[in-house]
Amino acid sequence: REQAAVAVERLDGVTRERFLRDIYPRRKPVVLTGLELGTCTTKWTVDYLSQAEGSKEVKIHVSAVPQMDFLSKNFVYRTLPFDTFVRRAAEVKHKEYFLTEDEKYYLRSVGEDVRKDIADVRKQFPILAEDVHIPEYFEKEQFFSSVFRISSAGLQLWTHYDVMDNFLIQVTGKKRVVLYSPRDAPYLYLSGTKSEVLDVDNPDWEKYPLFVKAKRYQCVLEAGDVLFIPALWFHNVVSEEFGVALNVFWKHLPAESYDKTDTYGNKDPMAASRAIQILDRALKTLEELPEEYRDFYARRMVLRIQEKAYRNDYG
Repeated sequence: REQAAVAVERLDGVTRERFLRDIYPRRKPVVLTGLELGTCTTKWTVDYLSQAEGSKEVKIHVSAVPQMDFLSKNFVYRTLPFDTFVRRAAEVKHKEYFLTEDEKYYLRSVGEDVRKDIADVRKQFPILAEDVHIPEYFEKEQFFSSVFRISSAGLQLWTHYDVMDNFLIQVTGKKRVVLYSPRDAPYLYLSGTKSEVLDVDNPDWEKYPLFVKAKRYQCVLEAGDVLFIPALWFHNVVSEEFGVALNVFWKHLPAESYDKTDTYGNKDPMAASRAIQILDRALKTLEELPEEYRDFYARRMVLRIQEKAYRNDYG
């Protein structure tokens, strides 16, 4: 039982106009190559990164195992000076460590006040930001956040979706990204925005039998590649080497569609949240009926949802 992988399309030298006209409306992932990203792709060595932002404190994830699981929280948060963190993340074996000598490190930059401020590389890492040219293939007012990321070699991030479109800019190092369409959500064993299937290469088929139906898309990002991940597409990322990346998120829907308190860009659109609350109330109401009636009317509700809300033309 194995999922055959569909290679994500790679396109070279795509202009903003072509992206917006031909690629963006299709709402499918694509790897853009040959874009002008600035001096970061050559400049960002371990030495340069360490010196550029010095010893300011950063909050990081530390994991004793390569597969980080956000549902069981199998990692700890720790704080390190940025230069120390970069050097440790680039090592395979550590002389100094928190959990084990081969622990993995992961930095996802956040705003100054996590509750109120979004991640913006220009504010959190101003010196490094000068080396980056972000491809702004969206309107200025659509911009949401720019998230700076550093990962140890071998680190795997949990499968999840984001509610905003984003470019994953691989500045240095190499990443493998596995993606699943929003349409395959029924096969991904969801808990909120995250899938319970952590090991997408060797899943527990007894526990997740439907996962075999999910269509797997895959790409390997080299330094300088940019992956467009449309909102709601699930992705699972493995850092094959120590690497630095930058995510740029922007709003695909009108600004008022999003939750104003969302600084991470991962809360469902307001209308979706309201609909889910209404559904929960409807299901609670069904509990007033005996089991066979509850089963019958629940099936009718599912049919009605399919009839009213499912797309028929999904490619």
